[in-house]
Amino acid sequence: MTSSNATFSVDRYAVLGNPVAHSRSPFIHAHFAQQTGQAVDYGRVQCPLDGFAHAVRHFAEQGGRGCNVTVPFKFEAPALAAHCTSRARLAGAANVLRLDGGTSPAGWWADNTDGVGLVRDIVGGAQVPLAGLRVLLVGAGGAGAGVLGPLLEAGPAVVVLANRTLDKAQQLVQRHAALAREHGVTLTASGLLDPGHAFDVFINASASSLQGAASPPVPVQVLKPGALAMDLMYGPPVEPFMAWARAAGAVPRDGLGMLVEQAAEAFFFWRGVRPQTAPVLAALRAEMAAGR
Repeated sequence: MTSSNATFSVDRYAVLGNPVAHSRSPFIHAHFAQQTGQAVDYGRVQCPLDGFAHAVRHFAEQGGRGCNVTVPFKFEAPALAAHCTSRARLAGAANVLRLDGGTSPAGWWADNTDGVGLVRDIVGGAQVPLAGLRVLLVGAGGAGAGVLGPLLEAGPAVVVLANRTLDKAQQLVQRHAALAREHGVTLTASGLLDPGHAFDVFINASASSLQGAASPPVPVQVLKPGALAMDLMYGPPVEPFMAWARAAGAVPRDGLGMLVEQAAEAFFFWRGVRPQTAPVLAALRAEMAAGR
């Protein structure tokens, strides 16, 4: 991207959400850019709760090339783009926008990289093959919707989607029913009080940790001894969950690995270059351990 007078053209990206100050995405994408030699500037945009669409349009007008979308706007994001990837359409939610064509939404693309990131972190990072296992996924919001499709494609034997509002879980299960049949997965919806017990993998995609809950909103019996218990959150808010899982004899895992993996998929969607994730995750954990 150098010109004859050695100036640089830097493409702008950002994470949009509310809240967004805690996001580690700028750290991750700065490392991806350095690693791959891409000229990328990545920041944060705090959006008013009723102003997400305006914030995206304004970002595009300011030269933005793409953005990550976080809570609570993932369900709003697909409607802003003229084109959706199959995984964004299935989820009904997007965590990535690619603003091709500048300010005209006719060229914009929506994608969802959350599920790919989750599966890669479980299988590659946690070294837990999902094929044939019993999985409990809690939360039918934007995060849960985004991860369910790729989770089914990994071929577990059973996936139970539990949610406070059962109707919402049932709607999401119905939307994914054909995909579950295609991959031989028994997919059912449940409330939170009795979703089952002794699961091999428990994934908390609810907002309980973000809201400061001392434990996830399901009985501890959902955990099989030695089960992988994963929360999609990270940092101090997830520490109570980690302690709860550890006390129950499970193997706790936070969402940092998933965060890095979904970011790498987003980077590839924007730039056509796939960065290495392991060194970036190691650098991120080291920075957080140092309290920065």
